[in-house]
Amino acid sequence: MLILRSLAFNVSFYLNLIVQMIFWTPVYFLLPRKKAWFVPKVWAASSLWLHKVLAGTRVEISGLENLPEGPCIIAPKHQSFWDTIAFLPWIPDPVYILKRELVWIPFFGWYVAKMRMIPIDRGSRARALKKAVAAAKERMKEDRQLIIYPEGTRRPPGAEPLYKYGIVELYAELGVPVVPVAHVAGLYWPRRKFLRHPGTIHARFLPPIEPGLPREEFRDRLISETEAACDALLIEAATGPNPPPLPETACRRLAELGIEIGTPARAAVL
Repeated sequence: MLILRSLAFNVSFYLNLIVQMIFWTPVYFLLPRKKAWFVPKVWAASSLWLHKVLAGTRVEISGLENLPEGPCIIAPKHQSFWDTIAFLPWIPDPVYILKRELVWIPFFGWYVAKMRMIPIDRGSRARALKKAVAAAKERMKEDRQLIIYPEGTRRPPGAEPLYKYGIVELYAELGVPVVPVAHVAGLYWPRRKFLRHPGTIHARFLPPIEPGLPREEFRDRLISETEAACDALLIEAATGPNPPPLPETACRRLAELGIEIGTPARAAVL
């Protein structure tokens, strides 16, 4: 049953993406940029609905009151493709920093270009960071919300955090609050895996970190507050009824936290 439900969702997810891009194209490209946002948001919401109906995975997002009005940086954990779409319906005018190759994809790249995202060449990190900072400053003047994944790449739940310096530089240069976002979506929609596990993905927008802190103090707060919240969500998922399979990284982290996960059947290598 798990395989069939995962297959049904994966097929429906990509069909939904293709059909909606084709269907909305005339409207999307004729509307002003801000008004056209309803198209990606409808797609994201419908994808989450398919995830719930076909894979049995629900979403509960808390802490939305912590989103400030106006420009800010939103810094989610990056564990899954899920966290690239799940927050779209809740953010007024998001802007992503993304690898430039995505803009070259037909249709999808055109959609991305319409929203004036920030494509960068990740081959030269120093040049890419300089370009990202300059572009982000322009986007902040438009009262947009910059979404950046502090670790840069997807990491499994419970893995040792590896936060990059880029978000520290953006924080120092932009002078706007940073809202960390904690979740353990990788337990339910694991990276580079076919299976989609049922359950409830809890995501939490944490209180914003105010601008103006020294770089190291900001970095330490971002890591400690985000990881503490992720640990709490991991414990909640692992010790609740019908927990998802746990990757080795999650099992090790739970052991470090002194949490017994019960019988070996509750742990699995994803």
